[in-house]
Amino acid sequence: MVLTQYSRSMTQNTIPPTVQLDDIVSLCKRRGFIFQGSEVYGGLAGTWDYGPLGVQLKRNIMQLWWKMFVDDLDGMYGVDAAILMNQKVWQASGHVDTFTDPLVECANCKGRFRADKLTDPNKCPTCGKTNTFGEARAFNMMFQTSVGPIADEKSISYLRPETAQGIFTNFKNIVDTFYPDVPFGIAQQGKAFRNEISPRDFVFRSREFEQMEIEYFVHPDCWQESFEMWIELCRKWFNLLGLPLESVHELEVLETDRAHYSKRTIDFEYDYPIGREELMGLAYRTDFDLANIQRVSGKSMEYRPKDGSASFVPHVIEPSFGLERAFMAVLCAAYRSDEQNGEKRIYLALPEHLAPVKYCVSPLLKNKPELVAKAREVYAQLKQKYGNIIWDDNGNIGKRYRRQDEIGTPYCVVVDFDTLEDDTVTVRDRDTTEQKRVAISELIS
Repeated sequence: MVLTQYSRSMTQNTIPPTVQLDDIVSLCKRRGFIFQGSEVYGGLAGTWDYGPLGVQLKRNIMQLWWKMFVDDLDGMYGVDAAILMNQKVWQASGHVDTFTDPLVECANCKGRFRADKLTDPNKCPTCGKTNTFGEARAFNMMFQTSVGPIADEKSISYLRPETAQGIFTNFKNIVDTFYPDVPFGIAQQGKAFRNEISPRDFVFRSREFEQMEIEYFVHPDCWQESFEMWIELCRKWFNLLGLPLESVHELEVLETDRAHYSKRTIDFEYDYPIGREELMGLAYRTDFDLANIQRVSGKSMEYRPKDGSASFVPHVIEPSFGLERAFMAVLCAAYRSDEQNGEKRIYLALPEHLAPVKYCVSPLLKNKPELVAKAREVYAQLKQKYGNIIWDDNGNIGKRYRRQDEIGTPYCVVVDFDTLEDDTVTVRDRDTTEQKRVAISELIS
């Protein structure tokens, strides 16, 4: 594992002051991170659109994940499976029969809720009436659709509720084409869809989201060693996201609460503004998925070791990451407020490798052509090297600083009249607000 470029100790991630969910939602809307889906038409519950800064932050998280868990690890292979899959996939996996939530409906206002999430099972949270709920019924959360011009039983498919099955159905393809040594892993990032009864808490629980998942195939006798390895890797991942150690909790899930296919599960939870909630999960799925595929498809999922020893159906360790939940944790961990020159300042103390914008470049005065020309020159040089650079000449320098602080830009570069004389610029640090003179050549070296 090569992590030298992200070498900060976990203890350096400090617990931020208390932040409210409304603070995060407001900042995301105000600064172009996240917008309500279909907002111009009144919105659609459980859907969100990511603006320019939100897209970049998501990409930075995804690229960091891919580098850490795929590029920097031996024996890792990436796939990008189709969202629409043969309906037999979801029948064999159990999703058609068991992927359900308990649904109750209020007889008074007709509101529908997850029975297991009601704080008071006798009182409707919408209309306030009591004892209006009937019996809970199972509600399958998969989005059903039809493939082809005729809608019948044979055309039924589903928008995938998870990316994992696309990995399992490609297990034999990877083995046949690359013949990897066990243990090895297959990774995928992509969209998943769940028809949530009551999406809530901003992007934490929505109907359309992105997952980053790995299925790590191991010999049945060696799963514990691999499981412990993945615990450590997950801890390193939280560090790279800038999450404080004290805000991440490892919950050993009891047998009575585990999924039926799991022999061990750890839920990694985070202290969100909405409370302590699941950030990601790590599960030992045994051979449940490959054995099901073998049973339903009639095709062998056995792995034949290169040393000629007995064949076996691999068991699986599954670290499953939700991108939006990581995104939300990163923003909550980075949110800060302080006072500068008698005014309240809001800023995002994002790790530099995650910040959507690396540098902001400004001329001291936008009505001085010589300063603008020089600033454009510096901007172009930094843009070529770092890519995510922003130009800002609107308002005075103080207002520009505040805007950049609020979106988490680590450094602001200002070109002034001294720059024309000595090729140095003022570089202002987001977190400390300290300013120093730096040679342009040093910035782009």
